[in-house]
Amino acid sequence: MYQLPFEVPKISYEEALAIVRGALRFGIEPLLETVEDMLAELGDPDLAFECVQIAGTNGKTSTSRYAAAILAGEGLRTALYTSPELVSYTERMEVAGDPVSEEAFAHGVSAAHVAGERVNARRSAQGLRPYDITEFDTLTVAAMVVFAEAGVDVAVLECGMGGRWDATSAAKSIRAVAVTGIGLDHMRILGDTLEEIAGEKAAIIKPGRACVLGTGTADPRSVEDVFLEQARAAGVTPVLVRPDAAGEKDAGLTVASFRVTKVPRRLGGPLELDVTTPRATYPELAALKPSYQAQNIACAVTLAEGYLGRELDAEALFTSIVQCPTPGRFQLLRPEPPLLIDACHNPQSVETFLSALEDVLPEGEPRPLLLAAVLADKDVRGIVDLLSGAFPRVAVTQTASPRALPASELAELFAAAGTEVTGTYPTVEAAASALCGESCVACGSITLAGELAGLFR
Repeated sequence: MYQLPFEVPKISYEEALAIVRGALRFGIEPLLETVEDMLAELGDPDLAFECVQIAGTNGKTSTSRYAAAILAGEGLRTALYTSPELVSYTERMEVAGDPVSEEAFAHGVSAAHVAGERVNARRSAQGLRPYDITEFDTLTVAAMVVFAEAGVDVAVLECGMGGRWDATSAAKSIRAVAVTGIGLDHMRILGDTLEEIAGEKAAIIKPGRACVLGTGTADPRSVEDVFLEQARAAGVTPVLVRPDAAGEKDAGLTVASFRVTKVPRRLGGPLELDVTTPRATYPELAALKPSYQAQNIACAVTLAEGYLGRELDAEALFTSIVQCPTPGRFQLLRPEPPLLIDACHNPQSVETFLSALEDVLPEGEPRPLLLAAVLADKDVRGIVDLLSGAFPRVAVTQTASPRALPASELAELFAAAGTEVTGTYPTVEAAASALCGESCVACGSITLAGELAGLFR
């Protein structure tokens, strides 16, 4: 069992939050050495278990959750590291299907903080510039300590951004990786084109690792070529996840396919699908989820197989998938009047969400009120254009995130797009209170979904 190589102070959850939030001032720092040195200082907690890593612009959180659930169903003590949280920071670290306690979270943060101080003190003594240790650096190192001390067998790690420089890539025990898809996101860091962004995410494909490429890596072909070239260079044979009708088998590639056999026709209705991998066919899998989750389920099934190197237990797989929670993804917070939230936050994920919504609310049926909030560093116009075409009425608000677009600016954009703006609210709580008697669909940012979920706990 892993043990810390030095003592760390016992701190409260509130003190841990102060450390984590204090690190936000450093923003995003594409530097892997920071986390590598902190982990080494802590005696390599990441070597106490194996890791599965998942990157992608959209779908990576759901795929991570399904992968963790499937591996747990195979009898492994499984951890899950995702971001961002919906309500509490503890949600970012799960062990055996549950968020870690506030005490465990605080202990991990304390260990990461002390490790960072020790590393930076040594760098200063050597005349080197101290590292800017970011929020994500701190949380990633903390998670490694928490997971190691919990004695997990495998941890599923969701990349926070990109892949090449993502803090999760510092883990030295990654055995299998997946990329769910590519979109224009974090362009200041990752690049201005889909191909440049694909190159950053493809960097997680390395020799000796099983590799799965999700449906979102197939289009355009120039993006798929980036991944296939990286796989060739690493000596890795990737498995491509594609819809059953994609016809990729003729291209000489290794393919896993999925076929949706039943689409949900109401909120909370069942999705049913068959998944066929190079090792097995798993018929009649089911989830009380929208249809877009089919590609994420198929990716997770294939990734779990790749990590284990064998066929899965079909009965355990069915149970793992049907019981897997996906908070903030097409989640009904209130049945009457309905309040549906979704964490879609860029044009690609908005398109996916609207497609799923069309299954349960076909064109011609009255649409509920849209409650929207968007982060200013996203493709705001792209999001507004898509949502305005699907909802005739919108109420706008802004979240507590420092990156939130002011509600007044968002209202102007929706009005310019021809959507009736029924209300502008300074906070999510104010919006929820004012709209408590109205059927609503809330989307546009992860933070909106999270703040609403927090109000209905």
